[in-house]
Amino acid sequence: MPRWRLFYHLVWATKGREPLITPMMEPLVHRQLRQIAQHHGLSVHAVGGITDHVHMAVSIPPAIAVAVAVKRIKGASSHAINKSAEEPFAWQGDYSVDTFSERHLSKVVAYINNQHRHHADNTLWPSIEEIPEPPDEE
Repeated sequence: MPRWRLFYHLVWATKGREPLITPMMEPLVHRQLRQIAQHHGLSVHAVGGITDHVHMAVSIPPAIAVAVAVKRIKGASSHAINKSAEEPFAWQGDYSVDTFSERHLSKVVAYINNQHRHHADNTLWPSIEEIPEPPDEE
């Protein structure tokens, strides 16, 4: 088995940046993201977010492309969440990904785990909060 240490910070938003991740929905959403990522062979270090977006710190094996991993997580999680949600749930198509070193893992995990506080206190890391906006639909 090959040795690898690859760390990614993933961020994506709900469709239309709607506040779909309510306090009641948040545990379900985070649990689904974690379980699906682990099912696909990813190591999950943290899952967090607020009402309109999520953050994940994950290690993705080199045999799985980042885009494939994100597509699997987003697709399967929205499907699973819709089985339990009272309102339709969907993710926007785009996402953001950054790499980081193992020595920064604890800082990234703490940042993700404290998303509510960072947004309330405006102590955000702007560069990793950026999520591409989908093109306007006509």
